[in-house]
Order: sequence, then structure tokens, then C-alpha cells
Amino acid sequence: MTEQVTEQARSEAKPIPFIDLAAQRRRLGARIDEAIGRVTTHCQFILGPEVRALEAELAKFCGARHAVSCASGTDALVMVLMAKGIGPGDAVICPAFTFCATAEVVALLGATPVFADVDEATFNIDAGSLERAIAKAKRLGLKPKALIPVDLFGLPADHDAIAAIAAAENMFILDDAAQAFGATYKARPLGTFGHATATSFFPAKPLGCYGDGGAIFTDDDELAALLVSLRVHGHGKHQYDNVRIGITGRLDTLQAAVLTEKLKIFPDEIAARNKVAERYNNALGNVATVPRIPDGYTSVWAQYTIRVEPARRADLAAALKAEGIPTAIYYPKPLHRQEAYERFPYVEGGLPISDRLAQEVISLPMHAYLDEPTQDRIVDAVQRALSR
Repeated sequence: MTEQVTEQARSEAKPIPFIDLAAQRRRLGARIDEAIGRVTTHCQFILGPEVRALEAELAKFCGARHAVSCASGTDALVMVLMAKGIGPGDAVICPAFTFCATAEVVALLGATPVFADVDEATFNIDAGSLERAIAKAKRLGLKPKALIPVDLFGLPADHDAIAAIAAAENMFILDDAAQAFGATYKARPLGTFGHATATSFFPAKPLGCYGDGGAIFTDDDELAALLVSLRVHGHGKHQYDNVRIGITGRLDTLQAAVLTEKLKIFPDEIAARNKVAERYNNALGNVATVPRIPDGYTSVWAQYTIRVEPARRADLAAALKAEGIPTAIYYPKPLHRQEAYERFPYVEGGLPISDRLAQEVISLPMHAYLDEPTQDRIVDAVQRALSR
């Protein structure tokens, strides 16, 4: 009888949010309302003073010379490739285990994404596979122009190894830090690696706005000036002097106001995310493969992703859902298996790690406001589901 009552209590427990934006909103309180109110008072909704102020704070935060805000993380990627003249005949090396935007921007410009495999421990692009992808591009008669490493789930890629390969091949590095702004690699913040770094401020990201938003970081003065032009239709001296083909890629002033307030508490939230991840790791390492952070790296834990046997993943998700605990799968198909991208080349021998991860990964609730009792409820449910 007691066991039946316990099961009923679990099934009737209050649902847990996967990412608790409401808790953050309560913490910020009137500060967000006041920031938005300032914008609605001055009515400079496009490229208002809050945008310039945010760009200065973002650059200061990560140590980059320039921060150029834009309308989304995807726009951040495409603007950099446009500025570098990437187009038909060019190859851009991308990991296969990532969100589609990484390769989408390459294809949109008429260039060819060439997929490399990822490292099994970090889920980030594997240096050996990267070299093989470059060789594959050359065999196909393509010119390897750029590579886009992804700092997946908040963890930096191996930027020293990537930089060495890129330098040897004279390739441009665009770091896709859409999930990892705020993380560090060997004591340096992301935003200072490669020739440019793109990030996203989608609401679910560790630093997110109240809609779409993004930014590009670079130490290259000329590139920064090009990006400022490209985000407003390729303007020259003024908005009706178009000197190149551009896009509408501006960050709304309202979003800049929101991000400025969120950036003030961001370091504290990063610390809280790491505390949550440490507790997960300590509690779940006996029933699942938990993520590990290499020495010299820090993560912002955009996702907390474990690996389980493929045959058990669906049952785990169902068991947690029955107890009001959401999960997510990032990503159920690597890019080379998706209809839109299966025609593009990848390394000889296939992409076995990407294929394997797609069958094993499952992400648990992760955010800076996940209190210990709630986390213990999640851990208990995972332990019971995987111990059956």
C-alpha cells in the first residue's frame, strides 16, 4: 500500500521546467521592467543606445576587441562567412553532431559543408577527423576556406589543436559558441579564439534575451567594420549608400536592454550551473555515462547530457515524463543523416561517433535556479529508471 501511495505521489508531483526562465525573471524583478521602460520612453527601437552599451559590455566580458550584436546566432554565423567571401567552390568543415545552423549558413551561401566526426568524450570536433575532412574536400576539388568548430552544450572545443590545423592549411576559423558564451579554455574566455566567434542569445541559452539575438566577437578591426555594414543591408556612409550586399541583422534595442541586465548576474549563474552539474555527476556516474570537463576547460552547461544504452533511452524518457520531469534529445540525427544535408560530403569511413551519440544522448533539466530538492527528485527518478 505504501509503495502504491508513493508511486501516486510521484505521478502527481508538480512538473519541473526544463529551463526555468520564470525563476530568473523573479530574481531580476523590476530591473527588467525599468530597462524596457527606458527604451519605450526614448523610442529608439533600432540600434538605440542600449545596443552600443551592450556591445561594449559583452566585449569587456570576454576580452575581445569588438562585439557586433545581431538578430540571431544564425545571422552571426552567416554574416561572418559573408564578410569572408565564402561561396561556391569553397569547403567549410563542420562537425556532424551539432544544430543545423552550423552547416545551414554554409549551404545558404553556395559553399559546401564537409562533415567531420566528434570526440567521444567532449562531443566536440575531433582533430584527426578534421584533418581527414580537409583532405576529403581537396579530393573533391573544393578549396578548404574555413572551419566552424562548435563549443557544444557549453564546453569549449580543443582550440589549440584546431588553430594549429587551420594555420597549416591557411583556413579561417569561425568559432560557433552559440551554446557556450561564458565558458573558458585554458583560462581564456570564448570570444577570443579563432578569427571570429559567433554566439546566440536565444531565450534558452545560458545568456538569453526575450526573443532572438546574437553577437560576433573579433579582434580584427576590418572584419568588425564589415560586419557593422552587413547587418544593415551592406550600408556605406549612410543607410541609403549600399556598398555591398547585406542583410537585416540588427539586434532590437529592447533585447539589448534585457541582455544588459542579465549580463550583470551572468557570472553568478555560471557558478550555479557548475554546482548543479557537479551534483549530477556525483549522483549519476554509477548508472550513466556523465559528462566530464577536461583540465583547463570550464563549461556553462547549456545542456546537461548523459549517455545511456540506446535500448534504454526511450524508457528512461517515458519514466521521467510520468513523474513530471522533462528530458530532451540533442540531437536525434547527426547532420549527415538529415534529408537537407545528406547530399554533402563527409570524411572517409563515416562518422561513427556522431552516429553513436545520436542514439545514446539524453539531456536533463539544467539551469541556474535548479534547487537541491528538485535536483534530488530528478536524480532519484533517473536512478530508479536505470536500475530496473
